[in-house]
Amino acid sequence: MNKIMLIIAMLFSCSCVYSWDGYNRDSSEFIEVEQGNLVRSGLDIEIYHWGDGAYHDEEVIDIYDDELETYDYTTGEYHTYEMD
Repeated sequence: MNKIMLIIAMLFSCSCVYSWDGYNRDSSEFIEVEQGNLVRSGLDIEIYHWGDGAYHDEEVIDIYDDELETYDYTTGEYHTYEMD
């Protein structure tokens, strides 16, 4: 039982180390959610937009399947990202 718990803990910790990449079909822009952002509905996260080379503060509206819906405080727009 202890080995199973250790394996689960190791897998969880490894999955939190990497960034989460996505794509906005509306703007044809790639984005990146870097490590350290807790992506949960109602929380604010920082997203790097490759199109303008800047970080945007965004509120997570919803997460479903492989999509992330946010409100971008920088632009005042809602976005839906397809996440990898």
